[in-house]
Amino acid sequence: MDIFERLNRGKPPPEEKAKPDHAQRMLDFLQRWPKPIVSARDIQNYGPRPKQSREDVLKSVEILIRHGWLIPNNERRNGYQWQIIKKPIVHPRVDS
Repeated sequence: MDIFERLNRGKPPPEEKAKPDHAQRMLDFLQRWPKPIVSARDIQNYGPRPKQSREDVLKSVEILIRHGWLIPNNERRNGYQWQIIKKPIVHPRVDS
């Protein structure tokens, strides 16, 4: 046993930081978006990259709609579009 193994013997294993889920990363992005409305194309071009596919983006949007951060905008005919609800919160959370 060398010195490093002896020093690490009493230490707990290092904690892994949990990465924020895609909905939280998207909320952070939307709070900085300069326009009051965002489209699916804007999210795909400028937003955070999802882990999987476009379905993950739409799942994250559904979560944000459920928690009151986005409102569907039905005025646009050729794609998805949402109104962003911006609240004066320093670090907004999806569940708040």
